Amino acid sequence: MKTAIYAGSFDPFTNGHLHVLKQAVKVFDKVYVAIAVNSAKSRRTDKEEMKAVMERIFMREGIHNAEVILFDGLTVDLAIEKKAEFLVRGLRNGTDYEYEETLAIVNSKVANVETIYFRAGKTSHISSSIVMELFRYGKDISKWVPEEVLEILKR
Repeated sequence: MKTAIYAGSFDPFTNGHLHVLKQAVKVFDKVYVAIAVNSAKSRRTDKEEMKAVMERIFMREGIHNAEVILFDGLTVDLAIEKKAEFLVRGLRNGTDYEYEETLAIVNSKVANVETIYFRAGKTSHISSSIVMELFRYGKDISKWVPEEVLEILKR
């Protein structure tokens, strides 16, 4: 069974994240979508609530081989725990690639896991930070986040 970890803060989960996940679930038998604690960022959304919303989105989208989990620590340690051989990462542009490739090399050396990149394609302009900035200033973000995410942000 081919297992992968798709880790991120998912703060909030965007249509870009969903696009990458839809590609990953076609390739892997099981994808753990791991909501991580990023020590460099403070959360804007409640991770438990985001987990529940992501599970509803996956059900609506017919994604049955992905499981949302919460974790705090190194992604490579989670990969070892879950016996995952692969890490999934989305790439929006060359800057993403340079950053992700450095992590991929380190992760490969530390835990013998490989990183698989999926292109963001039409969603390459979407980032959680930009979405939240637009939302804070009252702009319509409905085309960049799933409806369920928009509902919790409006509360």
